[in-house]
Amino acid sequence: MEYSLWSMSGRQRSNPLALAVLAVLHEQPRHPYDISATLRERQKHESIRLNYGSLYNVIGGLQRAGFVHVVDRQRDGNRPARTVYGITEAGEYELTDWLSDLVSTLAPEFPAFDAALSLLPCLPPDAAIVQLRRRLEALAAEQDRVATGIAQARAHGVARLFVLEAEHARVRLRAEFEFTELLVELIEDGSLEGVDEWRAWYQPDATDGAQPTPPAAPVEPAEPTEPTEPTIDPAEPSAPGRGGARPASKRRPRR
Repeated sequence: MEYSLWSMSGRQRSNPLALAVLAVLHEQPRHPYDISATLRERQKHESIRLNYGSLYNVIGGLQRAGFVHVVDRQRDGNRPARTVYGITEAGEYELTDWLSDLVSTLAPEFPAFDAALSLLPCLPPDAAIVQLRRRLEALAAEQDRVATGIAQARAHGVARLFVLEAEHARVRLRAEFEFTELLVELIEDGSLEGVDEWRAWYQPDATDGAQPTPPAAPVEPAEPTEPTEPTIDPAEPSAPGRGGARPASKRRPRR
């Protein structure tokens, strides 16, 4: 995906990978492979979608915007030359301005789980409980994975400053786990407001065993129309042996 940027003059900023590229070039000039390796070494792919193929498009977009520029081309033997990029003064300003916006501004993110919760009554309550319990298992496993990663990083001397996104993820996972656990409990014991109506939607009908369906909208009867007299073409002769006019013959159009 090409980096489309809009900043102080109304340019759209839609790709966090471009911000990450500016951040590593802020340290020193690098070629694209070095940029990718640095981001992966620092585990930035955990919070930023990193695709080496799209990295060239992102760098190209930054270069056209005047945020990065070519500072060198390195050749190692018969291998293709590597282009080394550096950040420009405009790129330094873009990095600071964009990052400040991300830190200070709440933006709609539309998490998939929020969408699922908003449509949860489309599942029967007991089926919803089963799926929520599966989510609890996944959340518990992810919490353990993130906690292990933080512990390993700290054991290798990584300062807490550089694992803040992992700590935020751990807090978010814990909060979601606690919310989901409470939701299951409220559905099971019937204390969730509206759960009785929810269950009633999926109770079989006592007469035919079918699930209740919303009543159909009433259909208004059509307005009666006055009967019309048949139209008689005076140019057409009457059908032999019958009263009244013979319908006009339909002629096929010539091809």
